[in-house]
Amino acid sequence: MRYFLKSMEHSIWPSSAVHLIPVSTAKNGASSKSRKRIMPDPVTEPPVTDPVYEALLYCNIPSVAERSMEGHAPHHFKLVSVHVFIRHGDRYPLYVIPKTKRPEIDCTLVANRKPYHPKLEAFVSHMSKGSGASFESPLNSLPLYPNHPLCEMGELTQTGVVQHLQNGQLLRDIYLKKHKLLPNDWSADQLYLETTGKSRTLQSGLALLYGFLPDFDWKKIYFRHQPSALFCSGSCYCPVRNQYLEKEQRRQYLLRLKNSQLEKTYGEMAKIVDVPTKQLRAANPIDSMLCHLCHNVSFPCTRNGCVDMEHFKVIKTHQIEDERERREKKLYLGYSLLGAHPILNQTIGRMQRATEGRKEELFALYSAHDVTLSPVLSALGLSEARFPRFAARLIFELWQDREKPNEHSVRILYNGVDVTFHTSFCQDHHKRSPKPMCPLENLVRFVKRDMFVALGGSSTNYYDACHREGF
Repeated sequence: MRYFLKSMEHSIWPSSAVHLIPVSTAKNGASSKSRKRIMPDPVTEPPVTDPVYEALLYCNIPSVAERSMEGHAPHHFKLVSVHVFIRHGDRYPLYVIPKTKRPEIDCTLVANRKPYHPKLEAFVSHMSKGSGASFESPLNSLPLYPNHPLCEMGELTQTGVVQHLQNGQLLRDIYLKKHKLLPNDWSADQLYLETTGKSRTLQSGLALLYGFLPDFDWKKIYFRHQPSALFCSGSCYCPVRNQYLEKEQRRQYLLRLKNSQLEKTYGEMAKIVDVPTKQLRAANPIDSMLCHLCHNVSFPCTRNGCVDMEHFKVIKTHQIEDERERREKKLYLGYSLLGAHPILNQTIGRMQRATEGRKEELFALYSAHDVTLSPVLSALGLSEARFPRFAARLIFELWQDREKPNEHSVRILYNGVDVTFHTSFCQDHHKRSPKPMCPLENLVRFVKRDMFVALGGSSTNYYDACHREGF
């Protein structure tokens, strides 16, 4: 979901956009050795980008157990650490369509209601015991699971909880049962947990953690609070990043002005709900419409008519076109390189400590937003990756070669698909090496140097790149 910038850390998309990337990643279960480009599947993908198909992928409605490529490596490689970035699960809209009834979605957790997960009841029971847990303020004032009969704005739904229980169980089967990443008597300092101050991100993180470590000891859990959606901690002030953002938003605005069909559609919808077109657009109707679609609830009607699927398709089709132009103009890439640098720098620091044999923070979890994951994907060069769906996961794996213990490698996976060799820092490496992963030093060099080279100019560090004159 894309929203206008409320503060320089909290959002990067205009209010009218959902922003789904139209090129598909490879399907789950693809060969771990495949190094083909991540292109649409000719069997299951529509021949032309279908806005409704894209929206349903974005909903990520839980169904059959997912096949994934996490944890795939030659037998002589040892898994050293795992770094997981998630988008929160399915949520209630942040906006309402003016003068229409809110979609009636129940945000209590009910075991016999779809979508169901076998750990759902146990999750609720365990969360009810967490009042004495340790959360950095202001997280300690948030509810640990959704519990309103009519969802509050932005509240995680049962679908969102189930999505992350599934994610957690999948990662448990791979990283704990197969690779023994953590010992049975794991300690608090072996986990690193961080979330923004929204109930939907804290609850999503807890659902994944419960799937990963069922019935965990609350005394071992400490969630840190991150005030910035970019997870930039103490490095958030970056004037040049904001200049890229302003130029990108201007580009989006001009593209919208050129789309007469889009303006006509907003005008039609505004007449249906009897408000000025400008007010309708500002209410971000697509946010509410997606909730109707994901939960199979009819679009709203008034005495003047009904908002319908054709309106939805026009807005979605514009967003797909916007995405194509966004990749071509590269302004968002500049924003992303600076926006993603702090969290990537923190991640490689944690990896480097693990290569020294340190046993702290072997499993890191960042529970975040689409506006967290999207800049990271863009900065890594993953231009063909879909925009973060509900409960999207981006994972960095660190591996040690047992035959050459001083050599460490990384794998990067997005929603279970190995995208390591689609990253800008490793797309050429596999031409010279048969190993199915990338040297850690490639990622370190990218974060410490190449991210700044990609921005142009003479900057060689984050501070200088953020304060470059004459941009």
